[in-house]
Amino acid sequence: MIMMQLLLSFMASALFGIIFNIPPRLLPHSGFVGMSGWAAYMFAFRSGADGVIATFMASFFVAFLSNAFARRYRAPATIFIVPGVLPLVPGGTAFEAMRHVVMNDYNTAIALAAKALMISGAIAMGLIFSEVVNQLATRRRHSSR
Repeated sequence: MIMMQLLLSFMASALFGIIFNIPPRLLPHSGFVGMSGWAAYMFAFRSGADGVIATFMASFFVAFLSNAFARRYRAPATIFIVPGVLPLVPGGTAFEAMRHVVMNDYNTAIALAAKALMISGAIAMGLIFSEVVNQLATRRRHSSR
């Protein structure tokens, strides 16, 4: 089951890279970032972290890995970040929230919408925090020379 999830997250990220017009030589790497992000999410979630915290940790890892790949392959980090966070996006939760709105089950809809919003915020915060850490590390490296 875990291997299937990792394979599907790799494929989703790499195939989304085609839509995003990523250079073909970097598609496997963007798929790897997405798969690694999903693996980080599964590890954190199965270790007892809440879904929002696990998403934050996974998106932090995605951004960290994307910045490393961007330096390694001399490409913009967004080539790896955008497909990399794709498996973390709470599309199913948002869909379920809208389904409950249509069914007039507003209490459940609000709870699911709040969860989707918190997960989306966790993705954004993980990306931002990783970028801050990356900038601080870069400044420290350049100031110590």
